Amino acid sequence: MQIAAAAGARVVAVDVNPAALELARALGAEHAVQGTDDVPAAVAELTGGGAAVSLDALGAAVTCRNSLLSLRPRGRHVQVGLLPPAVGRPEVPMERVIALELQVLGSHGMAAHAYPELLGLIAAGRLDPGRLVSRTLSLDDAGPALAEVGRVPGIAVVTSF
Repeated sequence: MQIAAAAGARVVAVDVNPAALELARALGAEHAVQGTDDVPAAVAELTGGGAAVSLDALGAAVTCRNSLLSLRPRGRHVQVGLLPPAVGRPEVPMERVIALELQVLGSHGMAAHAYPELLGLIAAGRLDPGRLVSRTLSLDDAGPALAEVGRVPGIAVVTSF
């Protein structure tokens, strides 16, 4: 959210967790869509026809499909979250990809050569990664925290052993 907002994008966040949507708004999302709603229709309405770029960092079949269906003509989808076969393969609407001339890209994340620009945004105060940290934990509390991944928004940082 922060990077897109710092780049001047109008960000629409999508999640099933209301607390995650609240955090997304705090980090720069202009709009928030509950992921249990008709996501493509909501995004189309909020953006006047669909998103120019969609990013799926979760890697669930439904988020991949909703991201693709939320794009405007000539839009670009970036798949960062892994889509493990054990949880099901996404149904990619290839007819829409072709008809709207969409780009579908895979990414492992930010390349190292882009780090200086990112760090420059942090140094200039345009990004504050510290706002992503929602709690600090001892190592003893790390196990239970792992069980809450996906339910508690933000990043948990282990600070002591």
